[in-house]
Amino acid sequence: MATKNPNISAEPDRIALNARDVEFDFHELPLHWIPNEPVATHMINVMHMMLPEFEEWFVRCFSEALPYIKDEQLKEDVLGFIGQEAQHAKGHADALERLKAQGLDPGPFADQMAWLVKLLYDNHGTTGRARYELMVLQASLTSAIEHVTAFLGQWAMDAKGLEAAGADPNMVDLLRWHGAEEVEHRSVAFDLYQHLDGGYIRRAVPYGIVVPMIVWIWIIVGTRYLLKNDPELKGSVSLNPITFWQAGKKNILPTVWELIKMAPGYLLPNYHPSKYGSTSQAVAYLATSPAAKRALDAQENGQ
Repeated sequence: MATKNPNISAEPDRIALNARDVEFDFHELPLHWIPNEPVATHMINVMHMMLPEFEEWFVRCFSEALPYIKDEQLKEDVLGFIGQEAQHAKGHADALERLKAQGLDPGPFADQMAWLVKLLYDNHGTTGRARYELMVLQASLTSAIEHVTAFLGQWAMDAKGLEAAGADPNMVDLLRWHGAEEVEHRSVAFDLYQHLDGGYIRRAVPYGIVVPMIVWIWIIVGTRYLLKNDPELKGSVSLNPITFWQAGKKNILPTVWELIKMAPGYLLPNYHPSKYGSTSQAVAYLATSPAAKRALDAQENGQ
């Protein structure tokens, strides 16, 4: 995972987290929006099926945690996190609708994801102390997932290979807007967990069990599902390690080495998300993102 550059003097310690009411026009988005790269396209498309489910449950769980937060600054950050995650779910749901319109039915895989996320994040009828302990565990799990999404967000901001490959600019903006906000709020879930509990074991165990499972579902199960059901490919393209390696070399997917470097950082006893990624880069992108600028213009004009 990219670390902070110590030579960047403009790196802020903290920023106010604001939800940006962005919209994307995907009406003309091609099915393979990275030309001639169906594997890379669908590996990224998997997030449209996975992330809305996770993010909607993040919002529910963090909203429930608000009364337990005694630090007003952290409460403000959690409210900003909730607003941003709600917008992320909406943006990816819009992209998912475009896939459906092009004949790529995400239904079976999306249904499996909905079941998995509910299993992880539902309160399962618990109340009182048992519910509190489950909420703490869910905050830990969210913190672990946010470690991965912050890595992906930094990668998306750095991935100039997407333009070189001719990727659709609207989709690239979605990836980078989402990625920049993931980098912006990368510390919130971890700080909330530390505030509620802070134990190392309860932080490390969910990461070691659930995050590898999610990465496997994303890279292997989800991508294979989309390739198999792509109406243009008709099963003619399959997922294989060479294709993934080549996409990494082109900088249109993270490399295996980048994923390997990212993984163990979260398990360090002195880990904190602020050590990874660049807030200043995220803020700079959000100031130039076409979708974010349209949202700001609409807000200023009272629309």
